[in-house]
Amino acid sequence: MTENRIRDAAAEARTMTPAEFRVVREFLGLTGAWLAVHMGVSPSTVDAWERGEEPIPGAARLALADLERLTGEFVAKAVDSLRDLPEPGIVTYRNDAEYRAAHRESGYPAAWHRAVVARVAQEVPGLSIAYASDVPSDEVKVSAG
Repeated sequence: MTENRIRDAAAEARTMTPAEFRVVREFLGLTGAWLAVHMGVSPSTVDAWERGEEPIPGAARLALADLERLTGEFVAKAVDSLRDLPEPGIVTYRNDAEYRAAHRESGYPAAWHRAVVARVAQEVPGLSIAYASDVPSDEVKVSAG
């Protein structure tokens, strides 16, 4: 138990630069506004962190790291499900409304999903990508919801 507290304290103490924060947020396909809602802060607070006007709290850094970890796990699962298919294909979504209609349980925006699909495409040779609305539902193999 004490080791976990020490590890947590060390992780909390590590600072994150404004550039690191923005790069990770953008890599995840998230807007500052979405991230603000997710973290329970105002969009102007996220903007201030990214401009270096306010220090990025350890809790915000840890929350962003958690999003990054969950996204990585999601990418890995999608890659595993597609890697050995003879004609791998995946669908994504034009906008939040389409994404939420297909994946009501997801709290993420469509831009996050498109960022995930881009990462999957780096790992799966010959991956075909289409918008879900352009593919007949009986042809959809993986939607990476």
